Amino acid sequence: MMDETEFWALVDGSREAAGGDPLEQADALVERLVLLDPDSVVDFARHVESRLARAHRWDLWAAARLVTGSAEDEAFDSFRCWLVGQGRRVFEGALHDPDSLAGLPADSGVEILADGGGDGGDADELGYAAYEAYEQLTATELPDLGLPEPPDEPEGTPLDLDDPAALTDRLPRLAQRFPPEP
Repeated sequence: MMDETEFWALVDGSREAAGGDPLEQADALVERLVLLDPDSVVDFARHVESRLARAHRWDLWAAARLVTGSAEDEAFDSFRCWLVGQGRRVFEGALHDPDSLAGLPADSGVEILADGGGDGGDADELGYAAYEAYEQLTATELPDLGLPEPPDEPEGTPLDLDDPAALTDRLPRLAQRFPPEP
């Protein structure tokens, strides 16, 4: 069974190999995962999905809106995948204080995410890496992970994602780096 340390080591190694590009990171992650046994790939997928569920929060959706320029579900999904791909320190830091993402260097991939045309670029590919690796290893689809379905509504206090003032009030540093578009 893959533990958190092994999970984050795979994420960190793929991020370092990719130089901040989420699509290249997804490819690097698949390359690493196919070296594992199928059960470990399933464990990795569970780790990813549980973190995506933890990041299904209004304050992080507001951060995604500022960074990607979009309030669409796809942009938020891509943002959460990118967030997991940033590693444990950035992920946990963002859960504690989403505004901390304003301090990330450009080589973190945040600029690529911001320039993704409103859909978050290709960061959602990070969320599919385990599925692709499992299929390469077994020629079958990844089995059901046995995780509970995430709630439809994000956790926390709802926020009007199309209100620049509300976004700036909630995430002032991030709004200064990525000014909200009306």
